[in-house]
Amino acid sequence: MKNSDNLVLGIIAGAAAGAILGMLFSPHSGTVNRRIIRRKGEDIAFDVTEAIAEPIEQLYDTITDKIEMLKKQALSGIGR
Repeated sequence: MKNSDNLVLGIIAGAAAGAILGMLFSPHSGTVNRRIIRRKGEDIAFDVTEAIAEPIEQLYDTITDKIEMLKKQALSGIGR
């Protein structure tokens, strides 16, 4: 396993352990904790979606351009 893989795994494990301990020692009831977790999860999902939307769109555009270029090359090769 690469060092970067170990680092990511460590960060995820640490976050999970922190979340569990936070839930155990939380002054809120289970219902309130679940509501907080749901809202934070929705916020994280929105942030991730916003962060990856542009790179995915750029990747889509690049792939589309490459496909069009290959189509043109294939069609020009047929006419020879």
